[in-house]
Amino acid sequence: MLRWAWRQLTTMRTALILLLILALASIPGSLLPQRIQDPAQVTQYIEDNPRIGPFLDAVQLFDVYASVWFAAIYILLMVSLVGCVLPRSKQHYKAMRQAPPPAPRRLSRMPGYQAFTASGTAEDMLTAAEARLKKLGYRTTRRGDAVSAERGYLRETGNLLFHICLLGVTVTMAIGALIGYSGQRILVEGDTFTNSLVAYDSFEPGSYFSADRLDDYRLRLNSFDASFDDTAAGNQFGQPRAFNADVTTIQDGQETDHSLRVNEPIRIDGSRVYLTGNGYAPVITVRDGEGNVTYSGPVVFLPQDGVYTSRGVVKVPDASPDQLGFIGILLPTASQNEKGELVSQFAELRNPYLVMNVFAGDLGLDAGVAQSVYELDTDNLDQLAGPDGQPLQLYLKPGETTELPDGLGSVELEEIKRYVALDIRHDPTQGIMLAFTIFLLAGLGLSLFVPRRRMWVRAADTDDGVATEVASLARGEDPRVVQAAESLAVELNNSPSRKA
Repeated sequence: MLRWAWRQLTTMRTALILLLILALASIPGSLLPQRIQDPAQVTQYIEDNPRIGPFLDAVQLFDVYASVWFAAIYILLMVSLVGCVLPRSKQHYKAMRQAPPPAPRRLSRMPGYQAFTASGTAEDMLTAAEARLKKLGYRTTRRGDAVSAERGYLRETGNLLFHICLLGVTVTMAIGALIGYSGQRILVEGDTFTNSLVAYDSFEPGSYFSADRLDDYRLRLNSFDASFDDTAAGNQFGQPRAFNADVTTIQDGQETDHSLRVNEPIRIDGSRVYLTGNGYAPVITVRDGEGNVTYSGPVVFLPQDGVYTSRGVVKVPDASPDQLGFIGILLPTASQNEKGELVSQFAELRNPYLVMNVFAGDLGLDAGVAQSVYELDTDNLDQLAGPDGQPLQLYLKPGETTELPDGLGSVELEEIKRYVALDIRHDPTQGIMLAFTIFLLAGLGLSLFVPRRRMWVRAADTDDGVATEVASLARGEDPRVVQAAESLAVELNNSPSRKA
């Protein structure tokens, strides 16, 4: 049973099936948010889908490329490739050193067959045939009254090269994952990111990563521009058309400007910086009852829909007498719908409104338990009420300030900035990966377009001249196998070197 299982695992068919399964297993990594890229989005997805979200998390669909089942498929594919390629390489090496097979007794049974009678001698005919076949790239041997020829070994060589390079790509990816790293950072307009461990919002190092491998550079976001379609009707209205981040890299005292776009990363030494997301960051200032600033700065709001209705949280632990917490909804283009509700109609800042609920009490930050910056724990907080006794809601436009009740202070919305989400990856195996990929494509081309073909020429002296037979046989698909026999027969029948 073990021998049978090993034979099944090391067949080319199994390797192709595993490769297909690996490709299918990668699909959830594209459809679902991944924790390695955007932990906040994963958390939001689980909260928005309380039934299926925890199940998807339990089966590691938010960590596809680091999951146990993905690694199992990966390892099985490598074992299958090794067990398949090595024996075939050995057999192919032996086959290349062997002489072409002798001519069959009845050449007329071959797919390509021609017979003719020519002048001269059989010896001259076989010599001319051998010379012509060698010129066409065949390996030849003469046995008695026949010449045997074979070509197309590059087809199997290309096939093996393809699978060896596929194995190399797989191993190289694994090595890159071990010694490389990836990190994520949200950067607000005007802010500068320094490439150090403490500067990342999330960081995923390889098992053998060393902090000494971090490239020494800084990255500043000068501005971010996004355009949305406001001319089309129907489903195209409001669709994004372009995202462009104007960034400056600072390295060795030199500043270089770049335009960072989706799927167009910038490269800094061995690192690649991708633009993976964007949104709005309102600049909020909170003052206490005495006018002292207890909080000031941009707050990242996460988009909730296609019109960038965004949600964010502000925590003010230094407020007195009670700590303050705010849950805000940013509406870039606010308007009332048929129900009289305030909603956003467009993604650009055409009529921005910030709607905030205010809570007072204990934020729980002193307990030493880590909290999400995108969520507010209201267990020990009381929501402030307005003059009518209803929950207090603040409505702010850029530049406006609203006073809080009970002399708790004020909240000001200074302006609204843009932010970008960056995915920074470092993989020192890129050059090796490129080389394997080039050879992989070359091997695939050889295996698809080089025909494997055998040919035989038999000649015998008769009273009427030299009775000659030409036959061809293809190994695999070869639409020109019949034409090859016909062409060789015509050339041999009219060969001046033979007549000479």
